[in-house]
Amino acid sequence: MRFSVAASAALLVSGVYGHGDHGDHSHGEQKVIKDESSSAVPESSTPVAAPELPTFTPTKLKAPFLEQFTDDWEKRWKPSHAKKDVKDADEEWAYVGEWSVEEPIVYKGMEGDKGLVVKNAAAHHAISAKFPKKLDPKGKALVVQYEVKLQNGLECGGAYMKLLRENKALHADEFSNTTPYVIMFGPDKCGHTNKVHFIFNHKNPKTGEYEEKHLSSPPTAKIVKTTELYTLIVHPNNTYIIQQNGEQVKEGSLLEDFTPAVNPPKEIDDPKDKKPDDWVDEARIADPEATKPEDWDEDAPYEIVDEEATQPADWLVDEPLTVPDPEAQKPEDWDDEEDGDWIAPTVPNPKCADASGCGPWTKPMKKNPDYKGKWTAPFIDNPAYKGVWAPRKIKNPDYFEDKTPANFEPIGAIGFEIWTMQNNILFDNIYIGHSVEDARKLADETFFVKHPLEELAELADKPKEAEKPKSPSDLQFADDPVTYVKEKLDLFLTIAKTDPIQAVKFVPEIAGGLAAVAFTLIAILISIVGLGSSTPAVKKAAVDVKEKAKDAKDKVVEAVASGAETAKAEVNKRATRSNQ
Repeated sequence: MRFSVAASAALLVSGVYGHGDHGDHSHGEQKVIKDESSSAVPESSTPVAAPELPTFTPTKLKAPFLEQFTDDWEKRWKPSHAKKDVKDADEEWAYVGEWSVEEPIVYKGMEGDKGLVVKNAAAHHAISAKFPKKLDPKGKALVVQYEVKLQNGLECGGAYMKLLRENKALHADEFSNTTPYVIMFGPDKCGHTNKVHFIFNHKNPKTGEYEEKHLSSPPTAKIVKTTELYTLIVHPNNTYIIQQNGEQVKEGSLLEDFTPAVNPPKEIDDPKDKKPDDWVDEARIADPEATKPEDWDEDAPYEIVDEEATQPADWLVDEPLTVPDPEAQKPEDWDDEEDGDWIAPTVPNPKCADASGCGPWTKPMKKNPDYKGKWTAPFIDNPAYKGVWAPRKIKNPDYFEDKTPANFEPIGAIGFEIWTMQNNILFDNIYIGHSVEDARKLADETFFVKHPLEELAELADKPKEAEKPKSPSDLQFADDPVTYVKEKLDLFLTIAKTDPIQAVKFVPEIAGGLAAVAFTLIAILISIVGLGSSTPAVKKAAVDVKEKAKDAKDKVVEAVASGAETAKAEVNKRATRSNQ
């Protein structure tokens, strides 16, 4: 007959349920387990079903441009296959990235809600859609809003949009990085750079040239796999607001928060003005009339011997700082002829640890009270000082003042022109118009319906913190029988390697199970002996086995009782802590 760990586990199971202090357990009755927070949780329950997703319905809202990527999206959007113009590039880049319109594959929050998806990683993508008619922001609020879903996260790449300037080239050429744009808005991340771009092209009224104006302190993009809503509102009074998920994250002025500034300075430094050769800009100089004092000794050392110091009484002059390691032994494979004489390694002299020091004693050094160092003349205010020189100011010949930079150039199209290392970036529910209220209504119909469901899906998908007890002593059999038996057995065997008695005392459950196995084996052995022979030697052996079994049983009983008392005290201790 063969006995295994499984047999002892079975006996352990019967032992766990056999004690009265575990309570009666009726067959089929659902057990309720209380953790230390006293919250009741069913031992086993049916997984919570995912909430039923709402179905996408196209909005009835109107706007100069509103895109939800319905089935006719290809009539409006045109992928670009142009070459990308990169200055000083060794190779030519083309927009080879593919686009698709599809439902999300990660944390879907609405059935039938499709979006424009970047399909290729590490590729250049470009796609654009022309407006039904040009949008003129002059004198009106400009509202730009769209959803971004980073289904694979974003390590390095952009997810921003461009609002393209209305001109003849816009309708004749393919969209590319050189296509003039009015506003660039949206998240961009690579390495430590992580921001929500807001850049606008401003036309110099004097020269007619355009210059990019970058938001100086842009907000941080939220890199998550759920849908994020980005909103930009620019008012005719030159103020702007940036929102993420409907919450304001940045506000300011076009005239104050951008680099370079919209308006140049009224005055500039005169480029022809030069600093005179005799200009003195040293505010302080060494006193030319100062002389070194006669008693100033530049050669005096910084430290001198402390002549008043005396040797400590416990200083061990004859003790070396290190001694051969008394516990070191010559390796067995050491060959004196080949390896030379073996010398034990040295260790710090333990006698020195209890004394002020060991070895020859010398007087310590101390700071020299007469030390002054090298003499230098003190500094005084420079009587010839004229101040910090600066070139004179002249009127800026290029100065202009644009009081209404919010009057952007007319916009004729929208485009996504990005490079990214992650694919499956999804864009959806784009609103470009003049109504803050309508943009919010669109978000209420779409984003604010699906976003909470996406967050629930993300939460359910996150790895759960294993609800494991802090130690094997805190395990309960009813929580997880397999883990209970395994952890208890591992703990018992680990302790038993060094101290079997302590193993029995600390893990009495395993000891009881193993003792039961041992008693069964002994009983079988005795029965075999009794049936197989009646010789005196065999009988004597049987008697010895019985006596040893009795002694073992008594020791196990004593250990189990001690272990039970220890476990009981530990339970009382935890109960006391939880009630405090």
